[in-house]
Order: sequence, then structure tokens, then C-alpha cells
Amino acid sequence: MISSHFPGRYWHSLADGRIQCDLCPRDCKLHDGQRGLCFVRKCEEGRMVLTTYGRSSGFCIDPIEKKPLNHFYPGSSVLSFGTAGCNLACKFCQNWDISKSREFDRLCDEASPEAIAKTAEHWDCKSVAYTYNDPVIFLEYAVDTAKECSARDIKNVAVTAGYIHPEARKEFFDHMDAANVDLKAFTEDFYHKLCVGHLDPVLDTLRYLKHETDVWFEITTLLITGHNDSDEELKAMCDWIAENLGPDVPLHFTAFFPSWKMLDVPDTPQSTLTRARRIGMDAGLNYVYTGNTHDKRGGTTICPGCGSRMIVRDWYEIVEHRISPEGHCIMCDTPIPGRYEEFEDCFGARRIPIQIHSD
Repeated sequence: MISSHFPGRYWHSLADGRIQCDLCPRDCKLHDGQRGLCFVRKCEEGRMVLTTYGRSSGFCIDPIEKKPLNHFYPGSSVLSFGTAGCNLACKFCQNWDISKSREFDRLCDEASPEAIAKTAEHWDCKSVAYTYNDPVIFLEYAVDTAKECSARDIKNVAVTAGYIHPEARKEFFDHMDAANVDLKAFTEDFYHKLCVGHLDPVLDTLRYLKHETDVWFEITTLLITGHNDSDEELKAMCDWIAENLGPDVPLHFTAFFPSWKMLDVPDTPQSTLTRARRIGMDAGLNYVYTGNTHDKRGGTTICPGCGSRMIVRDWYEIVEHRISPEGHCIMCDTPIPGRYEEFEDCFGARRIPIQIHSD
């Protein structure tokens, strides 16, 4: 049995007997027995513990494109898992049954970091993804698992909102090979009202990833009608990305479907995704994609040098692949930023639920 009260890092004691969590910008101050907003980090006998270490809401083998990552070993498979809780409170959460869970009986799968790495190796997965809920809040479990994976030459992928303090951020991303960062909108008002958070820490994480790490990262924005999809906001966001991160960071615009506390908001129309993609390309971004929808054009990687179709995707299926293992267009030799290898086959749109049993 794996301990559900694993010692947590990034906290300090306060003069009044409480402790303060230093993991993320929430800076939760906790009396004994209290949990932070994430619900998984708890004050117990004057120290921080992580209550979800070694416990998962489930394991699945997915296509890497589902994370979504389009420039990180395209066509490969990834072992995905998460735990419970979240350090944001997004009213539109698409995984609310996991990220908003307060029922720990959901965590029915138990697995040690070593068992996860061995399972990924057994299934010939190129990488392991820490996803479904934000891995920032189970940093200790994610980092220990990442170490076991790296020892077996298995890559590590974080799917995160990037809401984390600088000291913890360094440790976390030191063990990640790739990340998809959820940039939820480009206004403080949106983050404050719909996420109960702030925009600036996320932008700081994006700048950190670009300028201080070798982590390959892509960005995803879920477009919600009437809330973050105006031409003005999208242009401001794309201009900021181009200026601060450069034109080669892939940007994914994905469709919202009514969920959690925003059931009254309609599905995102295809026209909104197409419009957002055009705004991104007009801002000078080389790789802008659409997701959560069947849009072959919006899923295709185009060479910025010669305009040839480098990777043609139909949902999660790769129909055509014309990038060399070294990451160049095979037509004109233009570098296509990302991580690549010899392309042999595509894992495709399969989703394989599995169980892991620790020794």
C-alpha cells in the first residue's frame, strides 16, 4: 500500500501555527487538518503532505496528438494519467469530474513511479503524460515518476495551466521533456472571474519555458463564445506570443463544449476556430492548429519555407508525414521545430484503458 500522506515540498511555517503552501500563487495558509484549494495538499501535524501520492483516477494509452502536442514525436503513443483536484477553479473545466473531485474513492488505481515507468516500457510508449488534472499539484509524484521514466529513456510530458511559483517550477520542469500549457485567455478579468486566478503567473511560466529551459512546449486556448474569442483579444494574445516566445511555438485553438458550471454557453462553432487560426497566422505564428473538431486543414503542419504540407492529420490519424528524423522539411530542408524521429507508423485514434499494479 502506497502512503496517502507523502511528505510534501514547498511550504513554510507561520508564526501563528499555520503553514503556508509555496507551490503555487495561491499561497494557501492552513491550520492543522486543512487542505488547500487544490484539496490534495494538506496540513498534518504542522507539516505539508500530499494525499494523492501513488493514487490515480485511471491510466490510458493515447496518441500524443491528444495532449495536444503536434511537434513532439508525431504519431507516437503516450501513457496518460492524473490524480484528483486542481489549483484553479475554472467554471468551464472539461475534466471537472477529475479536477473538481473531492471524492478520493475515485482514485481507484494505485501505482508506484517505478510501476508506471515499467508499464510504459512494456507498452512501448514513447512518453508518459501527467494530465487530466494539473500535475503541478502532485509535483512530488510526477517528479518521482519522471525520474523512473527518464532512466528507461521514456519522455515526460506535462499538461498544465502553468500556475506555479518559480522555485517549484524549476524542479518540476527540470524533469519534463515537453509540455502543453493551457493559456485560458488573455485578460486578467477572465482569469479572475472564471478561473479564480491570475494571468501574469501563466505568462511568466511561458517566458520561463522559452528562455530558460530546453522543454519543448505548445500552447492551447479553449475558445468560449462571448468570453475569450473576440478579434481584439485573440490578436493581442497572438501578438504577445510572437513577440515574447517567437513565431515557432505551436498554438492550438480548441472548441468548448458546455460543461461544469457553464452549461448555458453554446458549443464553439467551427467558424470561430477558423477565424482564430487566421488571426494567429496573420500575427506571424507559423504553426496554428484547431482542435476538438474535425478540421483536416486546421490539423495540418505547413512548412513555413515552401508551403508544403508536412504532416496531414485527420483527427488523431496521420495521413501524410514529410518531416525528416532530424526535423527538416523533406521538400526544401527548412527546419520544423519540435522533437522527431524516424516515422514508421501512427498510433492513431485509439484509446486503451489499462490497469497498473505495483509490486
